[in-house]
Amino acid sequence: MKPTIIVSTYPDKKSITKISNELVKTKIAACVNITKISSIYAWKGKIENTSEYLALFKTTDKNKKILKEKIKSTHPYDVPEIAEIDVTSINKPYLNWLIDSTN
Repeated sequence: MKPTIIVSTYPDKKSITKISNELVKTKIAACVNITKISSIYAWKGKIENTSEYLALFKTTDKNKKILKEKIKSTHPYDVPEIAEIDVTSINKPYLNWLIDSTN
């Protein structure tokens, strides 16, 4: 089974914490790393400088489609970032834990 990381950003800790808890509880994601970041981007003709929360959703290839759908359907942004990182190398004990945590 292949590991996958899905990346998204959220406007506040409450929104990312809620979905993260649900995804881990239902074993769609093994874990979610959350960190506060500063983002600069163009939105509706203006340059935005804002704080956001970056989420790294760790899962397997069998769960990535449902994970992406869940992020999209629950995300507070009109245009959420849902980016997939192709993991080409991962240590075996962590991969085993990841698989066990999403089955």
